[in-house]
Amino acid sequence: MILRFSLILWGFILTTPALSSAAKPPRVLVSMSPIHSLVTGVMKGISTPELLIKGGLSPHNISLKPSQMRALSQAEVIFWLGEEAESFLKHPLESASSDQQIIKILDLPKLRLLPLRQGGIWEQHAPSTAHADNTHPAHEQVAQRPENIDSHVWLDPLNAQIMAQAIADTLSAIDSERAAQYQENTKHLIFRLENLHLEIGNVAAAAINKPYIVFHDAYQYFEDRYQLKPAGSVTIDPKRKPGARRLREIQQKLQETKAHCIFSEPQFPSSHLRILTGDGQYYSGNLDPIGIDIPPGQNMYFILMRRLVSDFVSCLCQIYVGEEFITEEEATTSPKQ
Repeated sequence: MILRFSLILWGFILTTPALSSAAKPPRVLVSMSPIHSLVTGVMKGISTPELLIKGGLSPHNISLKPSQMRALSQAEVIFWLGEEAESFLKHPLESASSDQQIIKILDLPKLRLLPLRQGGIWEQHAPSTAHADNTHPAHEQVAQRPENIDSHVWLDPLNAQIMAQAIADTLSAIDSERAAQYQENTKHLIFRLENLHLEIGNVAAAAINKPYIVFHDAYQYFEDRYQLKPAGSVTIDPKRKPGARRLREIQQKLQETKAHCIFSEPQFPSSHLRILTGDGQYYSGNLDPIGIDIPPGQNMYFILMRRLVSDFVSCLCQIYVGEEFITEEEATTSPKQ
């Protein structure tokens, strides 16, 4: 009996070091919620990445807290958009330790990058026929990197597919023991993103060629992918309220384009929009490019994008009749007066 117990004990001692020496998954930190959602999907069943900016704060105006600085210093892998969108992270990341892996999303190869639009009133261009049927070539040609990048790259689900694969490849190289699981998770995630793209294209088709005004120019990737027709933005810099001259330009543009939708954003309270919508002929909608009230997690990105297309279409498919807005369906089915 003693001999049997000793053999069992010795077997346990021999196997314990092997169990304890198994490498833990890397500690991953992600700057913003939509990218965090993609990383969470890639890491499903392995570990949960930490989200740096919580509570729906806009990346345009952030000061890091001591707890966030600690999270940055303790992370082994950091995913961020880049200084073009998150200037508040530029200096903290410059002092990161040499053993930290820092991945700038805007530097990923194959990512589809668009240049910043100049000013706040845009000339209309013919929609790209490449996107007309909601399909895309297997390998879209990537244009030369713009000098000034529009950083809202996550609002194109096909860009999200490229990000997901790059995230998986990065984590697979760092944590080779779990590479197969990262890649399998990403295969399913890309499949979901492809279906999301097709779904959004079908819904957005109802809003093609309907002009509108946005609060600030955050939606170019979404608009270009799904052939929407923005006429301009209320403000060029979201940190500044537009002046009287700017509002007059917007009023003129609304009249010229016969647009009736003006979109505000929850993270930028804009009471001055009432100057534009006060006469009741313009419908005020709401768009949220970062999902300020959506709980973080692997489904966050999908909720964000479905909500975005729904908000676009629900506003753009209304018609001003007399003193009220009605849907296009109501307009075609209601009896003529």
